[in-house]
Amino acid sequence: MSWGTDLWDQFENLDKHTQWGIDFLERYAKFVKERLEIEQVYAKQLRSLVKKYCPKRAKEDEPRFTSCLSFYSILNELNDYAGQREVVAEEMGHKVYGELMRYSQDLKAERKHHLQEGRKTQQYLDQCWKHMDNSKKKFERECKEAEKSQMIYDRLDNDINATKSEVEKAKSQLYLRQHMAEESKNEYAAQLQNFNAEQWKHFNVAIPQIFKNLQDMDERRTVKLGETYRSFADVERRVIPIISKCLEGMVTAAKNVDERRDSGIVVESFKSGFEPPADFPFEDFSQNIQRTGSDSTIGTPKTEGGKPDPKHAISRTKNKLWLFGKKPKAPTLEDLSHLPPEQRRKKLQQRIDELNKELQKEMDQRDALNKMKDVYEKNPQMGDPGSLQPKISETICNMEKLRSEIHKNESWLAEVEGKHGSRGERRPSADVNHHTPHGRESPEGSYTDDHSQEHRSPPQPDPHEFDDEFDDDDPLPAIGHCKALYSFDGSNEGTLIMNENEVLYVIEEDKGDGWTRVRKNSGVEGYVPTSYVEITLEKNSKGAVTYI
Repeated sequence: MSWGTDLWDQFENLDKHTQWGIDFLERYAKFVKERLEIEQVYAKQLRSLVKKYCPKRAKEDEPRFTSCLSFYSILNELNDYAGQREVVAEEMGHKVYGELMRYSQDLKAERKHHLQEGRKTQQYLDQCWKHMDNSKKKFERECKEAEKSQMIYDRLDNDINATKSEVEKAKSQLYLRQHMAEESKNEYAAQLQNFNAEQWKHFNVAIPQIFKNLQDMDERRTVKLGETYRSFADVERRVIPIISKCLEGMVTAAKNVDERRDSGIVVESFKSGFEPPADFPFEDFSQNIQRTGSDSTIGTPKTEGGKPDPKHAISRTKNKLWLFGKKPKAPTLEDLSHLPPEQRRKKLQQRIDELNKELQKEMDQRDALNKMKDVYEKNPQMGDPGSLQPKISETICNMEKLRSEIHKNESWLAEVEGKHGSRGERRPSADVNHHTPHGRESPEGSYTDDHSQEHRSPPQPDPHEFDDEFDDDDPLPAIGHCKALYSFDGSNEGTLIMNENEVLYVIEEDKGDGWTRVRKNSGVEGYVPTSYVEITLEKNSKGAVTYI
C-alpha cells in the first residue's frame, strides 16, 4: 500500500497524521525523561539511606560481630545497587531520551519541507485551473456575443427598411465577434489541455512522490520508536548481571552470620579474667559470750585475741560484686589499670604493636637519612651533610621516646601476665629488636593486685621501687665518662635528666637495650639513652674509679 496512490486526495489528513506521529514520539520521550528522573531520585535516596545507617566510626569502634559485618556488607551491596540505578538513568538519558529529542527535531524539519512542497504543487495546479477557467468563461462570453451579433445581422438583413450601411455594419460586427469567439475557443482549448496535463502530473507524479516521502518519514518514525523501546529494555537488561551479583552478595552476607562466633566475640570483649568470688565466711560475733559446755553452737574457729580473721575483712572488700547494679565508672588511667586483667592485656598488647610500628617507621627514616648523609659526604656537590643532622637528631629523639613508651607498656603487660622476671631482666618487644631495663617504668606503671575495688585512685609511684638499683650500700664504681650530645628530660621513672654538653660518670654499660647507667657529680644515678651521649670508657682495671 502506498499513500501516493491510495491517499492521493487526503493531503489534509496526512498533514494531521504526521503531526500526531511527532507528538506521540515527543510524548514517549517525556515518559522516558520522567522515568529516568525516578531512577535518579531512587538512587539518591538509596545512597542517603546507606550513608545514614553506615556512619563513619573510629577504627576501634568497628563492630566485629558477624551480624554487624554482614549488615554493613549488605549496605555496601545496596550502595553498588544504587550505582547501577544511576547507570540506568544515565543510559536512558543518553541513548533513549536524548536520541528521541534529536530525532524529533529532524522529523519536524523534514515534515515541514514535504508539506511545503505539497502546498506549492497544489498552488500551481490551482493557478492552472484558474487560467483554464478564465479562458473558458471568456470563450463562453465571446460565443454569446457572436450569437447576439448573428441575430442582429439576420434581423437587419431581412428588414427591407434597413439601409445598406446598417447591414454592412452589422455584418462587420458579426465577423469580428466570430473571430474573437474563435480565438477564445483556441485559447480555452490550449488552457484546458495544459491544465489536464498539469493535473495528471500533479496526481500521478508530484503528489505521489511527496506522499511517499511522508510515508517513508512516518515509517522511519515508527521504526525509531521500536528501536528506542528496545533500548529502553536493554538498558535494564545490561545492569541485571551486576544487580544479580549485588543480590548474591547480600545472600552471602546473610550466610556469613555465625551466632557461635558472635557469642565468642562477646566473651573475648568482656571477659575480665577474675575468678568467681568465694563463699562468704561465717562471722561469729558471740565468741565473747560465755557458754556452758552443754550449749550447742556452730563451731567457728577463733582467732587470737577474739578478733575476727583479718582475711575475712579483706575478702569482703575484694569480693564485692557488681552483678545487678551499674558499676561506678573508674577514671581512665594511662596504664589501663582501670580495666579488668584480660581487657587490659589486650589493650596493652594492641598499644605495644602500634608503638612498634611507629618505631619501625622512625628507624627506617633514620636509616634513609643516614644513607643520604653518606651520599652527601661522598658527593658534596649533591648537598650539605650537616643539613641532615637536625632531622637525624629529631628522629633519634623520637625513637628513644617510642622505646621508652614501649618499655613502659611492656612492663605493664608483664605485670598483667604475671611474668615478672628478676630485677635486672630485660624483656624484648614484639616486633622491634630493642630492650629496656626491667623495673625502670614510669610512675603510671604501678599496679595494684586488687582488681575488684569499688573505686580506684590513680596509681602512685613507689618511692622505694628502685632502692635495690640505685640505693646500694656501696655505689658502683665509674668505668668511664660520657658527654651529653642532646638534652634529655628524664620524664620516666629510673631515667636521669641531663643537659646538652653535660659530663657524667658511666657506671654501667649499655647491655643491648639502648640505655646506659650514669651518675652525676651530685651522686644522682639513672639511665640515659645511649645514642644521646658520647662515651669514653677508662682503660683502668674494673672497679677503679676515675674522676674526670
